[in-house]
Amino acid sequence: MITTTTLDNGVRIVSQHIGYMHTVTTGIWVANGTRHEAYEDNGVAHFIEHMLFKGTKRRNAHQITREIDSMGGILNAFTGHEYVCYYAKVLAKFLPGAADLLADIFLNSTFPQDEIERERKVVLQEIKMRDDSPDEFIHDRFHQNFWRGQMLGMPVLGNEETITALSRQAILAHKSSRYRPQDIIIAAAGNVLHDQLVAIIAPLFSGLSSQWQPVLSDAFPAAAKEVCLIEREMEQTLVCLGTRSLRFDHPDRYALFILTTILGGGMSSRLFQEIREKKGLAYSVYSYIISHADSGALVVYAGTEKGHCCEVIDIAQRELSRLVSEEVPQDELDAAREQLKGKTLMSLESSDSLMTRLAKNEIYLQKQQSIEDVIEHYDMVTGADIQRVSQELIRSEYLHLEVMGQVTDLGLSEEMLKV
Repeated sequence: MITTTTLDNGVRIVSQHIGYMHTVTTGIWVANGTRHEAYEDNGVAHFIEHMLFKGTKRRNAHQITREIDSMGGILNAFTGHEYVCYYAKVLAKFLPGAADLLADIFLNSTFPQDEIERERKVVLQEIKMRDDSPDEFIHDRFHQNFWRGQMLGMPVLGNEETITALSRQAILAHKSSRYRPQDIIIAAAGNVLHDQLVAIIAPLFSGLSSQWQPVLSDAFPAAAKEVCLIEREMEQTLVCLGTRSLRFDHPDRYALFILTTILGGGMSSRLFQEIREKKGLAYSVYSYIISHADSGALVVYAGTEKGHCCEVIDIAQRELSRLVSEEVPQDELDAAREQLKGKTLMSLESSDSLMTRLAKNEIYLQKQQSIEDVIEHYDMVTGADIQRVSQELIRSEYLHLEVMGQVTDLGLSEEMLKV
């Protein structure tokens, strides 16, 4: 059972009671992320995420970690382009303590200057670690270039220049303005009683306010073919080939999910079978969707040898073209549909996954959607739906290619991008 309470200032408290679970996961979400930053402060949302574990008026950093450890729980956070989440997963009996701890770090963190300087070094190392990881780097670079010139394309971690220049004043100003009550969702799932959660949370969050108003602007990627090459001394050559996709709440998202599953969503997918199983050109090959509030991307990824790079790109484009020109056979559609339904249902067997689903429904749908409704929409998708969505999204003028490795003599150009 899902229950929602909205406080007078707009803070939403939503919970799902699963009586047989031993755990409860509680998350404080802010529907405000990297795309809401200023260019000169890029990375500040992620930096604040780090700083909320560095001490409050009641607890220092060591006391925060010791307290969650004493519950046998997990305390963590993550930042995206459109949200930040702070969460705790504990045994149900520890919910009051975990909720109090989360609320304290969220509301009462003190941002000591010495901790800011220490954490600045940590974040700069995190940026270096990302840049040293080819897989992470190419996906991050794809996102930046696909939405180039827009805050949605800026890196979540920021860059060395912005993090080095970030001041305590800018950090505090960003948190006080961007953490608006109407953008805050407290979501909990597992063995949790809604009234108990509201009784803990409501007195602490009812006094929040903010006068900041976001500048609303849709972020659509440029409609222009582009090839971006990243020269790096590597054994493999990494490929990200993408096109436009749908916003998070688009009515055609169910057809898109099945489309992506057919294309590169598992070992039986077309890309896996053609590139890995039949030709042995790659170990890792798959497709995935990036979904934002107003736009998205459908991306194909593969890691291959330099000499096979052009062939892998050709196969990927051929499989994309097949989705446009041919209706998916019914047996292939049914298999992908059942695969996706199974993954969806299995993902809901943990309280943290359930909590995340509650929060994202509030952020992107402004309502809760039952799992039965999701399954029903999957069952309604036809081969004609998949072909229609493919024709709308998979177009030569939308294609964007990122290739990293020893790439200077591969002869890659915009002219080769076509579906």
